Amino acid sequence: MTPNDTSNWGIYRGTGQRLREGEQLADLLPPPPAWRTFDGEPNAENDTPPGDDGEFARRLGMASTPSTAMVDQDEVDMVNAAIYLRRPLLVTGPPGAGKSTLAFQIAHELRLGRVLRWHITSTATRESGLYSYDVIARAEAVGARQAAARWGVLEGPPRDVELGERVGDYIRLGPLATAFLPRRQPRVLLVDELDKSEIDLPNDLLEIFEVGSFRIPELERVASHAPEITVFTDDPGRKATVVNGQVECHAFPIVVMTSNGERDFPKAFLRRCLQLEIKPPTVEKLAAMVAAHIGIDRDELIQDFAIRSEQAGGVPADRLMDALFLTTSGRYPRDSATWARLKEALWRELRAV
Repeated sequence: MTPNDTSNWGIYRGTGQRLREGEQLADLLPPPPAWRTFDGEPNAENDTPPGDDGEFARRLGMASTPSTAMVDQDEVDMVNAAIYLRRPLLVTGPPGAGKSTLAFQIAHELRLGRVLRWHITSTATRESGLYSYDVIARAEAVGARQAAARWGVLEGPPRDVELGERVGDYIRLGPLATAFLPRRQPRVLLVDELDKSEIDLPNDLLEIFEVGSFRIPELERVASHAPEITVFTDDPGRKATVVNGQVECHAFPIVVMTSNGERDFPKAFLRRCLQLEIKPPTVEKLAAMVAAHIGIDRDELIQDFAIRSEQAGGVPADRLMDALFLTTSGRYPRDSATWARLKEALWRELRAV
């Protein structure tokens, strides 16, 4: 590559072409900036992420060959910048433009395994994304073991419970915390629909995005007696060991936060993110999406949908997939009055009913 050739500077290509078997993003990435370096000790139990649980096929289709029609160079450049700088990426755009799908494209192409998904609601807090502690189940277990000890069923005091050696059985890390477990390979974290959160959540996320670590008070309290405690994670069937009640990342996760533009975010939060606006898909991109999901590379409905979407101010692209699925199933011939009414209903502008 010549000094003036920047077309291939990024690791993420946006074409769907995956890293070669055996290649790892951690080996391809340059070192992080000094101000984005984190000191968590990688743990082998965290470095092999689980598979994608079938979500890649649902989100991306089953295309076996890369598609250059899917590439938006501005989008690719901003994703690579976020990966290189170890910064969260705030993605805005109309509903159905493919904001959340971007996280799955990144994870699939870079072989980073299952996407960790945190769907934001009006009641979401930073703590709900970090971990949950089933204090009631814990108290019941302690009471049961103490009663068993008093009745002589257990020999000696229930020391493992009193010192907290089993407290990990009642703690589950959420998607946010699981993304920050120390590992060589970063995980992809999707924080979906951040604009639905309470006003304080974006600012509450600043600390963990800046320092890359957090504490679990329930584990800190017993660290002198039980410094290493195994807890459940957001990955089904997976556990992780927390040392001295603190989690600190080594590889900063690839954080994709989506917003429909329904609210403004604090300037302090925006300053620490990279921002990307995704525009409605072009006809070429729609055709590539249809080919990946349904196997049709040309159809007059694609052009019709693009026109309707522009007129309506944006119609989610999955409505095109729905329409093509119905017509290719043979249940709704396109020359029927029923199909005309159904298409009109499917492609209407998104509005309150």
